[in-house]
Amino acid sequence: MAKYVIGAPYEIAPGSRKLLTLAGRSVGVFNVDGEFFALLDRCPHQGGPLCHGELWGAVRAPVPGVYEYEAAGPLLRCPWHGWEFDVRTGQSWFDPDRTRVRRYPVTVEPAGSALTRGPYVAETYPVTVEQQVLVVEI
Repeated sequence: MAKYVIGAPYEIAPGSRKLLTLAGRSVGVFNVDGEFFALLDRCPHQGGPLCHGELWGAVRAPVPGVYEYEAAGPLLRCPWHGWEFDVRTGQSWFDPDRTRVRRYPVTVEPAGSALTRGPYVAETYPVTVEQQVLVVEI
């Protein structure tokens, strides 16, 4: 798997997303209350731009006639036909055992740690790293 530095964590505010192309794939990176998740921007239903859809919480009914809205439940609704997927797991809301969208691991690492050592070596000097970056593995 290849790693791609996509920016600093502060660039994606909580509740928002960043859409980008990695290794020829359209990917959406979401910040859900400080946790980062990456999903393929393709709905398994008919290939719609899933990551352009609305983020919202789930509605549950513990008993008939009583409805509870879970704002923290990060569901992503496909803008084409309304299919919903859990951003954290990629599982569909309607058929979690069989239908899901592709997830990619996202890590927060010290800036510069995602670089791979090449075949040539240059003289180096000690440097301190004081920032973090988001890294997606494809």
